[in-house]
Amino acid sequence: MNLIWLVLSGFWLAIGYVLTGILCCILIITIPWGLAAFRIANYALWPFGRTVVDRPGAGAPSLIGNVIWIVVAGIWLAIGHLVSGVLLCITIIGIPLGVANFKMIPVSLMPLGKEIVPLP
Repeated sequence: MNLIWLVLSGFWLAIGYVLTGILCCILIITIPWGLAAFRIANYALWPFGRTVVDRPGAGAPSLIGNVIWIVVAGIWLAIGHLVSGVLLCITIIGIPLGVANFKMIPVSLMPLGKEIVPLP
């Protein structure tokens, strides 16, 4: 399933996250968002077998950073996941891939204060 994901959706979404991460790192002040974008790009390439959990101790700075992220890049990346998920759900074999896209929308909107971990 991961290979089908990689070809149909993961590679293209990861490119979006990498471009966003590069732009954020170039702007220096937005390096934390760039690092988060690179983490999510890795997750977008190979999402099955991993999940997103809240990082303990992430507080108000993560919340403020997430609000800025939503306005600047998060909404566009979430729209990418939404469109890709809807298109994948058109076919029967694509439904699990579409659901995986929908599960990635929250982390694409609010990446700070989250951690990507393997499933137990």
